[in-house]
Amino acid sequence: MKICVGLSGGVDSSVAALLLKRQGYDVFAMFMQNWHDADATLHGDCEWEEDRFVAEMVARKIRIPFYFVDLSKEYRQRVVDYMFNEYSAGRTPNPDVLCNREIKFDAFLKAAQKLGADMVATGHYCRRAPLLDAEGKQVMIDGLPQWRILEGVDPNKDQSYFLCQLTQEQLGKALFPIGHLTKPEVREIAHQADLPSADKKDSQGICFVGKVDLPTFLQQKLKPAEGDVVEVYDAYYAQSEQYQFIHDTLASLLKTPGEPMMITEYSSEDSGGKSFNNRRVTEPVAQGHFDKLSAPQTLRSHSSSATSPVTEHPSSVTEHPSSVTEHPSPATEHPSPVTEHPSPVTEHPSPATEHPSPVTEPVEVTVPHRNEFDVNKIANLSDEDLMRLSEPIRYDDIKFETETYRAGKKHIKKTRYKENPFGKIVGRHDGAQFYTIGQRKGLNIGGHKDSIFVIATDVPRNIIYVGEGHTHKGLSRSCLRIAPQDIHWIRADLEMTDGEIRRYRVRIRYRQPLQDAFLIKRPTGIFILFDTPQRGISDGQFAAWYSNDDEMLGSGVY
Repeated sequence: MKICVGLSGGVDSSVAALLLKRQGYDVFAMFMQNWHDADATLHGDCEWEEDRFVAEMVARKIRIPFYFVDLSKEYRQRVVDYMFNEYSAGRTPNPDVLCNREIKFDAFLKAAQKLGADMVATGHYCRRAPLLDAEGKQVMIDGLPQWRILEGVDPNKDQSYFLCQLTQEQLGKALFPIGHLTKPEVREIAHQADLPSADKKDSQGICFVGKVDLPTFLQQKLKPAEGDVVEVYDAYYAQSEQYQFIHDTLASLLKTPGEPMMITEYSSEDSGGKSFNNRRVTEPVAQGHFDKLSAPQTLRSHSSSATSPVTEHPSSVTEHPSSVTEHPSPATEHPSPVTEHPSPVTEHPSPATEHPSPVTEPVEVTVPHRNEFDVNKIANLSDEDLMRLSEPIRYDDIKFETETYRAGKKHIKKTRYKENPFGKIVGRHDGAQFYTIGQRKGLNIGGHKDSIFVIATDVPRNIIYVGEGHTHKGLSRSCLRIAPQDIHWIRADLEMTDGEIRRYRVRIRYRQPLQDAFLIKRPTGIFILFDTPQRGISDGQFAAWYSNDDEMLGSGVY
């Protein structure tokens, strides 16, 4: 078995290569270049050249062949152009997810196969495991062996989210050797082996470009256009039809009458800059088993598809396979040390995708408040109600009329905006496409007691709407919609049918604790109804859903 390791020059991919080599596999390394535009770095230094140098030193240290591949053309066409188009349309994409689907496990994989590789290994903190039937045999669908994606053991580094768009065919060629390790353990292995990357810091900013943050990069590529920054007052929501509809609908779904929770009371960042362990489901969830891939037990819905099931999502598999079943058989007879046997589960994001932009993916801490919805009431919602419930609040009905007045000793005629009880123009910006929901940095708006956050952007009219405080009503949403064409199931055997409702844990950004939610399947798509409203939701990102046993099952763009 010949394995190509995507060697980025970081410590994670370096240790992945080392562990596979010690196990006796036929290993070679390949470094991928994704960007040529040196002007975008702003620094004149080519960080990718430094990464390549370190990667080559690592390959020499562990005595494996080293290759270089230029995928900058593919990356621009399939990731960067997509990112620019999405931002231009007022959406916030996640290039990290796209890079894994389109580049590392497609273009990069094909390049590795031309060199004789059977598998591709990366340094991601996640795990891969075979899907087994009731008899312990790996499930086959359409001639392909079926695989599961499990969270990484290190809760602070789990990168399964970045793999949420992979197919079973791609998973069949993927290995993730460090998914069973924590970051400190990886560092320790690197130090013991005296690897050149042992003390190399994790990449920051946009890795495929260099040492430059996302807003700066976008400003270089997208045309600026000055526009208004509008602050929305709390009084607006008392007369907003959309806000009142969401409030009344959520209230009607509660198990017991009362006021629904509509804001999320947590800070955008923790003081220490740390990530947090996933919050587990605290309420009992029905746990079914797949006996020869039988269907889960169901309730019946009274929605538009009366014969479709309303279900609590069953656990996909009761047994987790050992690491032995996940690795291809070694190419040699040299046994690897027991203490350093890599689990067949990893992945190291390449320089372009490993680390999310600080603008789009803030670290967040939730408080233990939640809505308790009645599944039967959810089932009775019409498709139209769900569509409207998933729509964000628009603020284009906030109008600012002008008036003339005379000022000064000479009574010079001037124009000003009339007082508006719902909002105020508080500043100017250089392009609505450069901002994302939940952003607070870069607004340059003073005179407020609490922080100011972006709550909405109107790119066609070039207006940014902002609100004061972490608990501003415009920051949170409770329901998302994934259109039918954007739904992706990693586990095809678990695909939902129209009218079905399941309980999952959902993540809408990297390093976010998993959130309890209902997934509701209708002909118009999948609707995600969160127990706790989610803060800073930006259209264009990916939502990924997980089972109770740490398996990522599917995803989609919302």
